[in-house]
Amino acid sequence: MNSDSIKTLIIDDDPFILELLQDKLRQYFSEVAIMGTASSGTEGLQKIANFKPELIFLDVEMADMTGFEMLSKLEGINFQTIFITSYSHYAIKAIRFNALDYLVKPIDLGELKIALRRYKDNNKKMAQLENLKLALHNLHTKDITNHQLILQTQEGELRMIVKDIIRIRGEGNYSYIFLKNNKKKLVTKTLLQLKELLDNKGFYRCHKSHIINGFHIVGIPKTSSVIQSDGEELPISRRKKVEFKLWYENYRNRGGQ
Repeated sequence: MNSDSIKTLIIDDDPFILELLQDKLRQYFSEVAIMGTASSGTEGLQKIANFKPELIFLDVEMADMTGFEMLSKLEGINFQTIFITSYSHYAIKAIRFNALDYLVKPIDLGELKIALRRYKDNNKKMAQLENLKLALHNLHTKDITNHQLILQTQEGELRMIVKDIIRIRGEGNYSYIFLKNNKKKLVTKTLLQLKELLDNKGFYRCHKSHIINGFHIVGIPKTSSVIQSDGEELPISRRKKVEFKLWYENYRNRGGQ
């Protein structure tokens, strides 16, 4: 192992995935030095302490604990993580919400190349490590309005608290996020992509061009519009009037979360 090698650990309770990923890394990525593998979260914690990896590939769902639970048990995290998950797994939304890297089973070589390229690009910036720490913070924060969302903007990475987002307006392949204190940010996400990220965080897509935050609704003067805390009155699509009413009643019954 030379000084430029990436000290890597693979943690997954599926023997097939362990073997598959090792084979791909050894065949196509000579710079990756596999220090060891683990087939459970408990074993993974031991191997992390022993090998002190720079990068780990981590299964989201293992028999003894989730990948996030395993990471929560560490006193400090000084490595980057690429998660391994099923496409249908519930945690994939949390992974995307926190701008974390992941691979979908079965692992595609092209996606693996992209993930490792991002690791190399981000290694010195430590951006992914901060995102991981933020993900663990969100995991232990029960009030979802205090969760922090990470998105890419033209100015770089933007981190914002969910309750500070008033509304979102779609602009083709981009979206404008309107924040408290009259701030507005352009992000490289479509309205549909943002809806998928935020639909369990108290947000509702009331119109083809608008997503609103229930936390910032201050009035519903008509059945066809809603007023947000920044004074903006937004339309409610005709076909969504009944659905919106039910959503908002449910939102309020949950205490605004």
